[in-house]
Amino acid sequence: MDRRIAHFDLDSFFVSVECLRDKSLLGKPVIIGGSSERGVVASCSYEARKFGIHSAMPSMQAKKLCPHAIFVKGNMDLYSDYSRRVTRIFEEQAPLIEKASIDEHYIDITGMDRFIKSSFLWTQELRQRIIKETGLPISFGLSTGKTVSKMATNEAKPNGEKYIEPGTEKAFLAPLSVRKIPGIGSKTFVTLSNMGIEKIESIQKMTKEAMYKALGENGESIWRKANGINFSPVVSFHEQKSISTETTFNKDTADSEKLKNVLTGMVDELAFSLRKIKKVSACVTLKLRYSDFETHTFQTHIPYTAADHVLLRKVMELFRKNYSGKPLIRLIGIRFSDLVSGLNQIDLFDDNEEMANLYQAMDRIRKRFGEQAIKRASSIKPSVKPLTMGKD
Repeated sequence: MDRRIAHFDLDSFFVSVECLRDKSLLGKPVIIGGSSERGVVASCSYEARKFGIHSAMPSMQAKKLCPHAIFVKGNMDLYSDYSRRVTRIFEEQAPLIEKASIDEHYIDITGMDRFIKSSFLWTQELRQRIIKETGLPISFGLSTGKTVSKMATNEAKPNGEKYIEPGTEKAFLAPLSVRKIPGIGSKTFVTLSNMGIEKIESIQKMTKEAMYKALGENGESIWRKANGINFSPVVSFHEQKSISTETTFNKDTADSEKLKNVLTGMVDELAFSLRKIKKVSACVTLKLRYSDFETHTFQTHIPYTAADHVLLRKVMELFRKNYSGKPLIRLIGIRFSDLVSGLNQIDLFDDNEEMANLYQAMDRIRKRFGEQAIKRASSIKPSVKPLTMGKD
């Protein structure tokens, strides 16, 4: 039985949500991000892209390319809400979904042809339901594997759909530029260009061994993608892992300052872990176990993020709201869940270039010297008692 994997991608998602709020933005060069000297483009409309503007570009450069561009600061709370609305529609109709990022979903509808007239027609109807109920433009690609479906979506954009029938994958891929293969960065593209490879068809004519010799394991992976070979499963959204940490105290405590310091250290640790795996979280959970072993968890949904200061603020809000200083606490823990990819895009939206650079610098130090190499002062327990001033 041939697999049927659909890839859905909301078109210029942040901009599309803003256009729902303000119809006057439709058809105009819109940029989501700060307009200051430190600002960075998080997203932009297709009209803005015609001027050469793209994500991660400094806002000042974008202004030079398109002086009449409209800058919108954006609202991550709103974007996260719309993202969840779309996910709920998929959950209601599709048997197996994977939320790949805030604006991307894979669905596996293999075997549904026994119950529906056409998998393509069913996917078209699902797309129309999303458009009708959310007002957002969305594109999809349908094929036998995740890579080809994603590439088909990119060819269908904006606001389109494309079905690659089983057995036609290589023919669809052949005329496309190698730049369109997911995962190919600028360095790999230069290497392939120096080899005289510009179209995917050229890779299809090579052996897997030749690509491995040229680019190692990455070359073998590129060869499989170029030939439409991808057996990666769609991973259920509900099965995507969370990350968590907890601490059991040697002696039960009700010291709020001590507990806050421990929480601060935990947030720093987990946020760094999120950024290492290029994920963002949309759900924070606080766990408290009291001296009588009774355990309570407190949870809140948040805009997608991997930023320490945002996560820490939410954790502290949960703590202050749910712990009054009694009873004694035996264990405290944090969990970040609802993880999706898209770290770079979210970081650019939420913070200016200066803040993004700060996090990158901190993470480089941790990767080089260890995760404990840099911490917030509040999370470090003093090794000596503070000096006190006496009377003369």
